[in-house]
Amino acid sequence: MSQDNVMPMGSGFSELLSQLQNTWHSTIPLSQFMQVEPLSFSGTELQVTAPLTPNINLHNTMFAGSIYTLMTLTGWGMLWLQQQRLKLRGDIVIADASVKYLKPITAEPVAKVIWPNTDISGLAEGVRAQVMLDVGLYCNDLLCAAFTGHYVSIPKTPSN
Repeated sequence: MSQDNVMPMGSGFSELLSQLQNTWHSTIPLSQFMQVEPLSFSGTELQVTAPLTPNINLHNTMFAGSIYTLMTLTGWGMLWLQQQRLKLRGDIVIADASVKYLKPITAEPVAKVIWPNTDISGLAEGVRAQVMLDVGLYCNDLLCAAFTGHYVSIPKTPSN
């Protein structure tokens, strides 16, 4: 892939994060109710949060469904951001995932994912991109949940 088609590291990421949040909130209504918000993106690491209040359960901890959703969206967001950086188009779906709930979330959660340096440039030639992403959910700097997701991006054609 030519360097002309790559957004340089550190350039325009705040605008990309705003676009990501708008995409989530306009296409996945639950993300808006949960108040999911991307915090930072370095080009290789994405951090996302959601306030505890709209995601609380009867135990005054974060609802397991909200934990799963936040982690799923964090992985999805990382692949979406990589596609934007590389100026690639693809419809992202999650093919498989698993989560381990390790500790109750009692304060603002932060989901973190690091890009595994997977080549997705085949999207430009109509080849599906697949990536396994590990997302950690932290509360007070402690790992409280661990998620692994298998994401697939299906190349977009001019008609879709």
